[in-house]
Amino acid sequence: MIDFSLTDEQKALRDLARDFAKNEIAPKAEHHDHTGEFPKEILKKAHEVGLMNLHIPTQYNGAGMGVMDEIITFEELFYACSGVSTAILANNLALAPVLLGASDEILKKFIQPMADQLTMAAYAVTEPGAGSDVAGIRTTAKRVGDDYVINGSKMWITNAGVADWFFILAKTDSNAGHKGMSGFIVDAKTPGIILGKKEKNMGQRCSDTRSVTFEDLKVPKWQMVGKEGDGFKIAMGAFDHTRPTVAIGAVGVARAAMDHSIRYANTRNAFGKPISVNQGVSFPIAEMARDIEAGRLLCYQAGWLIDNGYRNTYQASIAKVFCADMAMRVCTDAVQVFGGYGFNEEYPVEKLMRDVKIFQIYEGTSQIQRVIISKFLNDGVGIESPNL
Repeated sequence: MIDFSLTDEQKALRDLARDFAKNEIAPKAEHHDHTGEFPKEILKKAHEVGLMNLHIPTQYNGAGMGVMDEIITFEELFYACSGVSTAILANNLALAPVLLGASDEILKKFIQPMADQLTMAAYAVTEPGAGSDVAGIRTTAKRVGDDYVINGSKMWITNAGVADWFFILAKTDSNAGHKGMSGFIVDAKTPGIILGKKEKNMGQRCSDTRSVTFEDLKVPKWQMVGKEGDGFKIAMGAFDHTRPTVAIGAVGVARAAMDHSIRYANTRNAFGKPISVNQGVSFPIAEMARDIEAGRLLCYQAGWLIDNGYRNTYQASIAKVFCADMAMRVCTDAVQVFGGYGFNEEYPVEKLMRDVKIFQIYEGTSQIQRVIISKFLNDGVGIESPNL
Protein backbone atom coordinates (compact mmCIF):
# COMPACT_ATOMS: atom_id res chain seq x y z
CA MET A 1 0.00 0.00 0.00
CA ILE A 2 1.29 3.47 -0.88
CA ASP A 3 0.32 6.24 1.53
CA PHE A 4 1.12 9.91 0.85
CA SER A 5 -0.56 11.24 3.99
CA LEU A 6 1.36 12.94 6.79
CA THR A 7 1.02 11.85 10.39
CA ASP A 8 -0.58 14.22 12.88
CA GLU A 9 2.88 14.90 14.29
CA GLN A 10 4.23 15.75 10.83
CA LYS A 11 1.31 18.06 10.15
CA ALA A 12 2.00 19.85 13.43
CA LEU A 13 5.69 20.12 12.51
CA ARG A 14 4.81 21.51 9.08
CA ASP A 15 2.46 24.08 10.61
CA LEU A 16 5.09 25.10 13.17
CA ALA A 17 7.68 25.57 10.40
CA ARG A 18 5.19 27.44 8.21
CA ASP A 19 4.26 29.86 11.01
CA PHE A 20 7.91 30.39 11.91
CA ALA A 21 8.80 31.05 8.28
CA LYS A 22 5.96 33.54 7.91
CA ASN A 23 6.46 35.40 11.19
CA GLU A 24 10.19 35.18 11.89
CA ILE A 25 12.04 34.65 8.60
CA ALA A 26 10.05 36.38 5.85
CA PRO A 27 9.81 39.83 7.53
CA LYS A 28 13.59 39.95 7.95
CA ALA A 29 14.66 38.29 4.69
CA GLU A 30 15.17 41.54 2.77
CA HIS A 31 17.25 43.03 5.58
CA HIS A 32 19.59 40.05 5.72
CA ASP A 33 19.89 39.95 1.93
CA HIS A 34 20.87 43.61 1.72
CA THR A 35 23.21 43.68 4.73
CA GLY A 36 24.63 40.16 4.61
CA GLU A 37 24.20 40.06 8.39
CA PHE A 38 24.19 36.54 9.80
CA PRO A 39 20.67 35.79 11.14
CA LYS A 40 21.74 34.71 14.61
CA GLU A 41 18.61 35.96 16.38
CA ILE A 42 16.41 34.02 13.97
CA LEU A 43 18.48 30.90 14.56
CA LYS A 44 18.16 31.34 18.32
CA LYS A 45 14.40 31.38 17.96
CA ALA A 46 14.45 28.43 15.58
CA HIS A 47 16.38 26.45 18.17
CA GLU A 48 14.03 27.50 20.95
CA VAL A 49 10.93 26.29 19.12
CA GLY A 50 12.58 23.02 18.05
CA LEU A 51 13.32 23.58 14.36
CA MET A 52 17.07 22.90 14.43
CA ASN A 53 19.09 19.69 14.59
CA LEU A 54 15.97 17.56 14.29
CA HIS A 55 17.83 14.30 13.76
CA ILE A 56 19.94 14.26 16.94
CA PRO A 57 19.01 10.90 18.55
CA THR A 58 16.80 10.86 21.61
CA GLN A 59 19.55 9.23 23.72
CA TYR A 60 21.49 12.47 23.28
CA ASN A 61 18.48 14.62 24.23
CA GLY A 62 17.50 15.24 20.62
CA ALA A 63 14.17 14.93 18.82
CA GLY A 64 15.26 11.79 16.98
CA MET A 65 13.38 12.74 13.82
CA GLY A 66 14.01 11.38 10.34
CA VAL A 67 14.86 12.84 6.96
CA MET A 68 11.16 12.99 6.00
CA ASP A 69 10.51 15.22 9.02
CA GLU A 70 13.32 17.50 7.91
CA ILE A 71 11.96 17.58 4.35
CA ILE A 72 8.56 18.67 5.61
CA THR A 73 10.17 21.35 7.79
CA PHE A 74 12.64 22.82 5.34
CA GLU A 75 10.27 23.22 2.41
CA GLU A 76 8.43 25.74 4.57
CA LEU A 77 11.56 27.51 5.84
CA PHE A 78 13.17 27.83 2.40
CA TYR A 79 9.92 29.24 1.04
CA ALA A 80 10.53 32.31 3.22
CA CYS A 81 14.28 32.77 2.61
CA SER A 82 16.88 30.30 1.42
CA GLY A 83 19.78 32.34 2.81
CA VAL A 84 18.48 32.21 6.37
CA SER A 85 17.41 28.59 5.93
CA THR A 86 20.81 27.53 4.61
CA ALA A 87 22.35 28.90 7.82
CA ILE A 88 19.98 26.61 9.72
CA LEU A 89 20.40 23.62 7.42
CA ALA A 90 24.21 23.73 7.32
CA ASN A 91 24.30 22.17 10.77
CA ASN A 92 22.72 19.04 9.29
CA LEU A 93 25.57 18.48 6.85
CA ALA A 94 28.17 18.78 9.60
CA LEU A 95 26.15 16.54 11.92
CA ALA A 96 25.45 13.78 9.40
CA PRO A 97 28.96 12.23 9.16
CA VAL A 98 29.43 12.57 12.91
CA LEU A 99 26.17 10.73 13.63
CA LEU A 100 27.16 8.07 11.09
CA GLY A 101 30.61 7.29 12.48
CA ALA A 102 31.44 8.96 15.78
CA SER A 103 32.06 7.30 19.11
CA ASP A 104 29.73 7.68 22.07
CA GLU A 105 32.37 9.88 23.69
CA ILE A 106 32.28 12.33 20.78
CA LEU A 107 28.50 12.31 20.63
CA LYS A 108 28.15 13.10 24.32
CA LYS A 109 30.75 15.88 24.26
CA PHE A 110 29.95 17.61 20.97
CA ILE A 111 26.45 16.57 19.90
CA GLN A 112 24.40 16.26 23.08
CA PRO A 113 24.89 19.96 24.01
CA MET A 114 23.43 20.97 20.64
CA ALA A 115 20.02 19.77 21.79
CA ASP A 116 20.07 22.16 24.74
CA GLN A 117 21.62 25.32 23.34
CA LEU A 118 22.26 26.98 20.01
CA THR A 119 25.45 25.49 18.64
CA MET A 120 26.71 25.97 15.09
CA ALA A 121 28.74 23.50 13.08
CA ALA A 122 30.50 23.45 9.69
CA TYR A 123 31.37 20.69 7.22
CA ALA A 124 34.95 21.42 6.16
CA VAL A 125 35.63 19.24 3.13
CA THR A 126 35.76 21.39 -0.04
CA GLU A 127 39.14 22.85 -0.94
CA PRO A 128 40.31 25.53 -3.40
CA GLY A 129 41.45 22.83 -5.83
CA ALA A 130 39.07 20.05 -4.82
CA GLY A 131 35.37 20.77 -4.97
CA SER A 132 33.52 18.04 -6.83
CA ASP A 133 36.70 15.93 -6.80
CA VAL A 134 36.74 15.20 -3.07
CA ALA A 135 39.40 12.53 -3.57
CA GLY A 136 41.72 15.34 -4.66
CA ILE A 137 41.89 17.08 -1.28
CA ARG A 138 45.37 18.02 -0.05
CA THR A 139 44.74 18.73 3.62
CA THR A 140 46.81 16.29 5.66
CA ALA A 141 46.55 14.86 9.17
CA LYS A 142 49.85 13.45 10.42
CA ARG A 143 49.93 11.15 13.45
CA VAL A 144 52.19 12.50 16.21
CA GLY A 145 51.96 10.43 19.37
CA ASP A 146 48.38 10.47 20.61
CA ASP A 147 47.46 13.40 18.37
CA TYR A 148 47.00 14.24 14.71
CA VAL A 149 48.44 17.46 13.31
CA ILE A 150 46.33 18.91 10.50
CA ASN A 151 47.62 21.28 7.82
CA GLY A 152 45.79 22.56 4.75
CA SER A 153 43.06 24.85 3.48
CA LYS A 154 39.33 24.56 2.90
CA MET A 155 37.10 26.80 0.78
CA TRP A 156 33.40 27.72 0.54
CA ILE A 157 32.71 26.46 4.04
CA THR A 158 29.18 27.39 5.11
CA ASN A 159 28.85 28.60 8.72
CA ALA A 160 32.65 28.75 9.05
CA GLY A 161 32.66 32.15 10.73
CA VAL A 162 30.05 31.19 13.33
CA ALA A 163 30.90 27.52 13.86
CA ASP A 164 31.47 26.12 17.32
CA TRP A 165 33.01 22.99 15.80
CA PHE A 166 34.14 21.66 12.42
CA PHE A 167 33.94 18.28 10.76
CA ILE A 168 37.26 18.12 8.88
CA LEU A 169 38.23 15.66 6.17
CA ALA A 170 41.98 15.16 5.78
CA LYS A 171 44.44 12.69 4.31
CA THR A 172 46.04 10.40 6.87
CA ASP A 173 47.67 8.29 4.12
CA SER A 174 48.55 10.23 0.97
CA ASN A 175 49.25 7.03 -0.97
CA ALA A 176 45.89 5.32 -0.38
CA GLY A 177 43.56 7.50 -2.46
CA HIS A 178 40.09 7.93 -1.00
CA LYS A 179 40.82 5.08 1.45
CA GLY A 180 43.54 7.23 2.98
CA MET A 181 41.15 9.91 4.27
CA SER A 182 39.92 10.36 7.81
CA GLY A 183 37.37 12.61 9.47
CA PHE A 184 37.81 14.65 12.63
CA ILE A 185 35.59 16.76 14.84
CA VAL A 186 37.40 19.83 16.13
CA ASP A 187 36.40 22.64 18.49
CA ALA A 188 36.52 25.93 16.59
CA LYS A 189 38.55 27.57 19.38
CA THR A 190 41.43 25.12 18.92
CA PRO A 191 44.69 26.94 18.08
CA GLY A 192 45.67 26.56 14.45
CA ILE A 193 42.30 27.39 12.85
CA ILE A 194 42.48 30.56 10.75
CA LEU A 195 39.31 31.99 9.20
CA GLY A 196 39.23 33.88 5.93
CA LYS A 197 36.97 36.84 5.16
CA LYS A 198 33.26 36.37 4.67
CA GLU A 199 32.67 35.84 0.96
CA LYS A 200 30.39 38.28 -0.91
CA ASN A 201 28.22 35.90 -2.87
CA MET A 202 25.60 36.55 -5.54
CA GLY A 203 22.79 35.10 -3.45
CA GLN A 204 22.04 33.72 -0.01
CA ARG A 205 24.10 36.65 1.20
CA CYS A 206 23.49 36.21 4.92
CA SER A 207 24.90 32.70 4.88
CA ASP A 208 28.41 32.87 6.36
CA THR A 209 30.75 31.31 3.79
CA ARG A 210 34.54 31.50 4.22
CA SER A 211 37.84 29.84 3.62
CA VAL A 212 39.46 28.05 6.56
CA THR A 213 43.17 27.35 6.95
CA PHE A 214 44.69 24.83 9.34
CA GLU A 215 48.24 25.46 10.51
CA ASP A 216 49.64 22.75 12.77
CA LEU A 217 46.18 22.13 14.18
CA LYS A 218 46.61 19.53 16.92
CA VAL A 219 43.67 17.16 17.37
CA PRO A 220 43.55 14.32 19.92
CA LYS A 221 43.16 10.86 18.42
CA TRP A 222 39.83 10.29 20.17
CA GLN A 223 38.30 13.10 18.07
CA MET A 224 38.65 11.05 14.91
CA VAL A 225 35.19 10.22 13.53
CA GLY A 226 35.20 6.49 12.87
CA LYS A 227 38.43 4.67 12.14
CA GLU A 228 41.44 5.85 10.18
CA GLY A 229 40.61 5.57 6.48
CA ASP A 230 36.83 5.80 7.02
CA GLY A 231 36.64 9.54 6.32
CA PHE A 232 35.68 9.51 2.66
CA LYS A 233 33.00 6.86 3.15
CA ILE A 234 31.50 8.73 6.10
CA ALA A 235 31.69 12.16 4.43
CA MET A 236 30.02 10.89 1.25
CA GLY A 237 27.49 8.82 3.17
CA ALA A 238 26.31 12.00 4.82
CA PHE A 239 24.92 13.20 1.47
CA ASP A 240 22.36 10.38 1.42
CA HIS A 241 20.81 12.07 4.45
CA THR A 242 21.27 15.71 3.45
CA ARG A 243 20.70 15.88 -0.31
CA PRO A 244 16.93 15.19 -0.06
CA THR A 245 16.66 18.07 2.39
CA VAL A 246 18.66 20.42 0.20
CA ALA A 247 16.53 19.36 -2.76
CA ILE A 248 13.32 20.22 -0.92
CA GLY A 249 14.83 23.62 -0.15
CA ALA A 250 14.94 24.23 -3.90
CA VAL A 251 11.29 23.18 -4.07
CA GLY A 252 10.48 25.76 -1.39
CA VAL A 253 12.17 28.54 -3.34
CA ALA A 254 10.44 27.47 -6.56
CA ARG A 255 7.09 27.45 -4.79
CA ALA A 256 7.67 31.01 -3.60
CA ALA A 257 8.56 32.09 -7.16
CA MET A 258 5.40 30.47 -8.50
CA ASP A 259 3.18 32.12 -5.89
CA HIS A 260 4.67 35.54 -6.65
CA SER A 261 4.10 34.88 -10.36
CA ILE A 262 0.45 33.94 -9.84
CA ARG A 263 -0.29 37.03 -7.74
CA TYR A 264 1.45 39.34 -10.20
CA ALA A 265 -0.17 37.77 -13.27
CA ASN A 266 -3.62 38.19 -11.73
CA THR A 267 -3.13 41.90 -10.99
CA ARG A 268 -1.06 43.03 -13.98
CA ASN A 269 -3.19 44.07 -16.98
CA ALA A 270 -2.14 44.15 -20.62
CA PHE A 271 -4.35 44.72 -23.63
CA GLY A 272 -7.30 45.28 -21.31
CA LYS A 273 -7.14 42.04 -19.31
CA PRO A 274 -4.99 40.30 -16.66
CA ILE A 275 -1.91 38.72 -18.17
CA SER A 276 -2.83 35.48 -16.39
CA VAL A 277 -5.39 34.72 -19.11
CA ASN A 278 -2.70 34.70 -21.80
CA GLN A 279 -1.20 31.29 -22.55
CA GLY A 280 2.22 32.89 -22.85
CA VAL A 281 2.00 33.53 -19.10
CA SER A 282 -0.40 30.90 -17.81
CA PHE A 283 1.38 27.95 -19.43
CA PRO A 284 4.81 28.68 -17.88
CA ILE A 285 3.10 29.01 -14.49
CA ALA A 286 1.29 25.70 -15.04
CA GLU A 287 4.68 24.13 -15.82
CA MET A 288 6.03 25.56 -12.57
CA ALA A 289 3.27 23.78 -10.66
CA ARG A 290 3.90 20.53 -12.55
CA ASP A 291 7.61 20.51 -11.77
CA ILE A 292 7.23 21.58 -8.15
CA GLU A 293 4.87 18.66 -7.53
CA ALA A 294 7.28 16.25 -9.22
CA GLY A 295 10.24 17.58 -7.26
CA ARG A 296 8.47 17.25 -3.94
CA LEU A 297 7.61 13.62 -4.64
CA LEU A 298 11.23 12.83 -5.56
CA CYS A 299 12.33 14.30 -2.24
CA TYR A 300 9.71 12.32 -0.35
CA GLN A 301 10.85 9.09 -2.02
CA ALA A 302 14.52 9.70 -1.21
CA GLY A 303 13.65 10.64 2.38
CA TRP A 304 11.37 7.65 2.89
CA LEU A 305 14.03 5.24 1.65
CA ILE A 306 16.78 6.39 4.01
CA ASP A 307 14.38 6.57 6.95
CA ASN A 308 13.33 2.96 6.33
CA GLY A 309 16.84 1.58 6.14
CA TYR A 310 17.32 1.47 2.36
CA ARG A 311 20.23 2.97 0.49
CA ASN A 312 18.98 6.06 -1.36
CA THR A 313 22.10 7.39 -3.11
CA TYR A 314 20.54 7.02 -6.56
CA GLN A 315 17.23 8.63 -5.58
CA ALA A 316 18.92 11.38 -3.54
CA SER A 317 21.00 12.38 -6.56
CA ILE A 318 17.95 12.37 -8.84
CA ALA A 319 16.03 14.53 -6.35
CA LYS A 320 18.96 16.92 -5.96
CA VAL A 321 19.62 17.45 -9.68
CA PHE A 322 15.97 17.61 -10.68
CA CYS A 323 14.98 20.07 -7.96
CA ALA A 324 18.05 22.28 -8.36
CA ASP A 325 17.66 22.58 -12.13
CA MET A 326 13.90 22.89 -11.85
CA ALA A 327 14.06 25.69 -9.29
CA MET A 328 16.56 27.64 -11.39
CA ARG A 329 14.23 27.36 -14.37
CA VAL A 330 11.15 28.32 -12.31
CA CYS A 331 12.82 31.40 -10.88
CA THR A 332 14.05 32.46 -14.32
CA ASP A 333 10.52 32.07 -15.66
CA ALA A 334 9.16 34.05 -12.71
CA VAL A 335 11.44 36.97 -13.61
CA GLN A 336 10.10 36.71 -17.17
CA VAL A 337 6.50 36.81 -15.94
CA PHE A 338 7.28 40.04 -14.09
CA GLY A 339 8.96 41.50 -17.18
CA GLY A 340 11.05 44.57 -16.49
CA TYR A 341 9.88 44.61 -12.88
CA GLY A 342 11.35 41.15 -12.40
CA PHE A 343 14.79 42.53 -13.14
CA ASN A 344 14.44 45.15 -10.39
CA GLU A 345 15.37 44.55 -6.76
CA GLU A 346 12.19 46.28 -5.59
CA TYR A 347 10.34 43.13 -6.62
CA PRO A 348 10.84 39.75 -4.93
CA VAL A 349 11.74 37.42 -7.78
CA GLU A 350 15.19 38.85 -8.55
CA LYS A 351 16.32 37.77 -5.07
CA LEU A 352 14.89 34.31 -5.60
CA MET A 353 16.76 33.99 -8.89
CA ARG A 354 20.04 35.03 -7.24
CA ASP A 355 19.52 32.78 -4.24
CA VAL A 356 18.49 29.67 -6.14
CA LYS A 357 21.57 29.34 -8.37
CA ILE A 358 23.66 27.84 -5.58
CA PHE A 359 21.40 24.77 -5.44
CA GLN A 360 23.02 23.66 -8.70
CA ILE A 361 26.43 23.93 -7.03
CA TYR A 362 26.50 23.14 -3.32
CA GLU A 363 26.24 19.63 -1.86
CA GLY A 364 27.35 18.26 -5.21
CA THR A 365 26.94 20.12 -8.50
CA SER A 366 24.23 19.15 -10.96
CA GLN A 367 27.00 17.68 -13.13
CA ILE A 368 28.21 15.45 -10.28
CA GLN A 369 24.66 14.23 -9.66
CA ARG A 370 24.49 13.18 -13.30
CA VAL A 371 27.79 11.32 -12.88
CA ILE A 372 26.37 9.44 -9.88
CA ILE A 373 23.12 8.61 -11.67
CA SER A 374 25.01 7.46 -14.77
CA LYS A 375 27.20 5.17 -12.69
CA PHE A 376 24.15 3.45 -11.22
CA LEU A 377 22.66 3.02 -14.68
CA ASN A 378 25.91 1.74 -16.16
CA ASP A 379 26.19 -0.74 -13.30
CA GLY A 380 22.86 -2.20 -14.37
CA VAL A 381 20.51 -0.64 -11.85
CA GLY A 382 18.13 0.67 -14.52
CA ILE A 383 15.30 3.07 -13.89
CA GLU A 384 13.48 0.89 -11.36
CA SER A 385 14.16 1.56 -7.70
CA PRO A 386 17.34 -0.35 -6.76
CA ASN A 387 16.10 -0.83 -3.19
CA LEU A 388 12.52 -2.08 -3.34
